[in-house]
Amino acid sequence: MNEQNFSLQPFNLTSSLSDLKITGSIARNVNKLTICYALLGDLTKVEILESADLPKRKYDLWEETCFEFFVGIKNYPDYWEFNLSPAGHWNVFHLDDYRQGLQEEIAVTSLPFNVEHKPDALLVDLEIDLNQFILVEQTLEVAITSVIKSNDGNLSYWALTHCGQEADFHRRDSFIVEL
Repeated sequence: MNEQNFSLQPFNLTSSLSDLKITGSIARNVNKLTICYALLGDLTKVEILESADLPKRKYDLWEETCFEFFVGIKNYPDYWEFNLSPAGHWNVFHLDDYRQGLQEEIAVTSLPFNVEHKPDALLVDLEIDLNQFILVEQTLEVAITSVIKSNDGNLSYWALTHCGQEADFHRRDSFIVEL
């Protein structure tokens, strides 16, 4: 198993969320990918949607607090975007190249993940079988990201690294975790 811990960095954060931390771990065991996020700090400053009775595939999750990661295959231009809402909603998209050909990944029909609310932590854990669209012998390049919405409505963008002049999670040079 290949497991790595991570800590996300905010992009030009000047808001009231400066005391937050986003840490976690990502692992690949054969072709199962496990990712765990921990949003730590004063969560009363963060807008977190309530858990939905029926979590479903949903668009535009990045307009609210959302945990995301991007998976590409080394030496191939296409990649997948995974979106996880603390409310339980989710989506997975396949893109042909940098921001090109966005389509829902139809091989993924559900994406069950766990969300745990604590007074000073929000924990999100997911395990997904990649066999539906990635071969076990292919090397993955991963970008780990989050969008955090403050109670005043401002969005902050968190990633392992920010390679451009703007927060842009789709840049392939930010897919720095290799699994």
